[in-house]
Amino acid sequence: MLEELQVEVTSSPDVPFLDADRTSTPAWLIRLACAAHAAAASLAECRDLCEWFGVSRTRAAIHHWYQSFAEYYDQNFTAGPYRVAVDEKQIQLENEQKVWLYAAIDVDSKVVLHARLSQNRGIEPATTFLRELKEEHRVGDAEFLVDGMGYLTALAKTDLLGDLNYSDRNIVEKLFQTYTMRVGRFHETWNGSQLSAERWLTAYTAYYNHLRSHQALENQPPIEALERESSI
Repeated sequence: MLEELQVEVTSSPDVPFLDADRTSTPAWLIRLACAAHAAAASLAECRDLCEWFGVSRTRAAIHHWYQSFAEYYDQNFTAGPYRVAVDEKQIQLENEQKVWLYAAIDVDSKVVLHARLSQNRGIEPATTFLRELKEEHRVGDAEFLVDGMGYLTALAKTDLLGDLNYSDRNIVEKLFQTYTMRVGRFHETWNGSQLSAERWLTAYTAYYNHLRSHQALENQPPIEALERESSI
């Protein structure tokens, strides 16, 4: 598990995303708990994981670590991708509340460039999403791969270039599968609210970009592939 989650056991006390007193919790164990929670483990399972290593911590403490991890790593980079896949998918929260998850991925590095939840679907929400993406990254010359005419309109409204493409967009479809699986597993721990889901989305995206190894990238995290391409 340690190797798969890109966590090295060392005596270093450094936890870059935690500035406050970390008590006696080993730094590597904090990073492991955060990676395990993002990868699939519940807070209770992460608590049990810590206890297995001889450290007793509450679920609330682990949740604090995880949110601090997300805030530290949240999109602290600006990319200049060549090809970007965008799409949206409906997900269900508590009490049958349904929202739309929008995401954009660099096809080559597999980095998630932007992800957000929206109450609605259509040209206007897609346009808003693309404008936010344009503010965060250098996508003015990128080729956008989309699967619907509505996105072509949204691209035109934001002065971006794109084309209908159904074959090179598997990466965004796989990401949605992962998001949907995690939402189904953890939405109860968020009390089902959209705000809680958005916080989790931020944290998982940070894990996906910075820690999760990817077979297509020689088992390196996407952000490292982006750095190798000198696209940051």
